[in-house]
Amino acid sequence: MKKILNTVTATLVGTVISFNVFAVASVELDQANTDITDKKSLQNGARLFMNYCAGCHSIKFMRYNRIGKDLDIADEDIEKNFIFGNEKIGSPITSAMSVEGAAKWFGTTPPDLSLVSRSKGVDWIYTYLRGFYKDEERIFGVNNHVLENASMPDVLWSLKQNKSSEAFDQDVRDITNFLDYVGEPAKLIRTELGYKVLGFLFILFILSYLLKKEYWKDVKYGKWRAKD
Repeated sequence: MKKILNTVTATLVGTVISFNVFAVASVELDQANTDITDKKSLQNGARLFMNYCAGCHSIKFMRYNRIGKDLDIADEDIEKNFIFGNEKIGSPITSAMSVEGAAKWFGTTPPDLSLVSRSKGVDWIYTYLRGFYKDEERIFGVNNHVLENASMPDVLWSLKQNKSSEAFDQDVRDITNFLDYVGEPAKLIRTELGYKVLGFLFILFILSYLLKKEYWKDVKYGKWRAKD
């Protein structure tokens, strides 16, 4: 009996994995080309996220003051343009939508997006946000090429209408870039520190090479032998 259950379980797991791989492989993702060292992109992405996404989605692993510190945004600007409720500047960023409201409007609670860049990847986010199309059969009148029958409306429709396609794509890229930063804020420090470490190792390599030549000079010629 145990052997049969293991066989059935393995078959079901294999079926699910095969389905997911097929589903992902059927969508051609666009290249996001994000750069978390671009502070202007991160600042714009943070403002766009708070204005268009934070009403439904939380990023509860991130705090307002951490964003201000990492992205060089003044506390006054954070309090004016990022905090819309009674939260403090040191509070985690949670959704303004109640659980009851989410269940009523969407049928489920919108997911927290703290780690979406690590679970889905930046190309998936970028393609998803640009992938909405008109579908009158859906409750919000739109559907998505990446995630069919998604419960999310096209919250960026006003940007799409009022801006050129290049400007809209850049805004979506900025939001994606911000979510990439949110997924691992330490990446900013690690990347900056990495360049410094590589520079230090390069200088150390040159000094070590010169020191090696000086040490081996006596071994090569011998202290008892004159140089040619």
